[in-house]
Amino acid sequence: MESFLFSLNATMPVFLVMILGWILMRIHFFSEDFVKVADKYVFKVALPVLLFEDIATADITEVFDLTFILFCMLSTIAMFLAIWALSALLIRDKSMVGAFAQGAARGSAAILGIAFVQNIYGEPGMAPLMIVSAVPFYNILSVVILTFGSRDQIGMDKKSQIRAACIGVAKNPIIWGILAGLPFALLHIRIPAIPSTAISYVANTATPVALLTIGAGFQGRKALSKLKPALAASFIKLIGIPAVFFPIALHFGFRGSELVAILIMLGSPTTVSCYIMAKNMGNDEVLTSSIIVLATLFSSITLTGWIWFLRTQGLI
Repeated sequence: MESFLFSLNATMPVFLVMILGWILMRIHFFSEDFVKVADKYVFKVALPVLLFEDIATADITEVFDLTFILFCMLSTIAMFLAIWALSALLIRDKSMVGAFAQGAARGSAAILGIAFVQNIYGEPGMAPLMIVSAVPFYNILSVVILTFGSRDQIGMDKKSQIRAACIGVAKNPIIWGILAGLPFALLHIRIPAIPSTAISYVANTATPVALLTIGAGFQGRKALSKLKPALAASFIKLIGIPAVFFPIALHFGFRGSELVAILIMLGSPTTVSCYIMAKNMGNDEVLTSSIIVLATLFSSITLTGWIWFLRTQGLI
């Protein structure tokens, strides 16, 4: 029951803020122009600052584990590439491939990771190390996938697509936020109090503003037309990926806070930043918002189920 209540507390506020955005749009408190500007603000300012703060303030030296780092890095790369390849093969409408692959692979590791581990063990444990190891690849691979899946890129020759992907990675503000944070984490550079507080103010706007814009942009009829792929992506994200990678994690001897951090990396709900990136990079934002809504809805059940399973097996 404790795990279920925690999962519910983590996911229901997300729903409520999205519903608020939907209501505010329907009563014309929000305008389409406001939503466009808000999307751009989150993509170019708030989200890069949030990821910078997450990376820069992560304390990774005390729990440094090379095997754990390599597992997080390689499993992240493997799941993104495998889902992308399967999506490209199985989805007929190629304009949906980028949004589907990103939504099925990219979870809320940075947002939920430390909170979940701390709730269970009373300390962050391996969550900061997981965030530093996995989140940069989440974003780099998402940029690549969304660049190839962009409406502007479909039909272009492979050479042009590869060049566009490289340019997209180099210019993406989220990547810059991650790269800017890495020296602070690796060299133990402490950010002074005044800029640190200002950074936190901006970072704290990323998630609520993104949730409001997802709700404001949610189109029920269009979303229903893409219910099947959204359900498929949610199943892959919440159940399929953990089921594939947990046996590998157990083989390497990961237990306790390591497994909980891996659970959040693999089986957390699709992150809200997927919508911002898909919309700003010319991909299917309707499918993306549907995946976020469904994955968030079901994650309170699936995360609780995984935690119950790991506890009953004496693994955490």
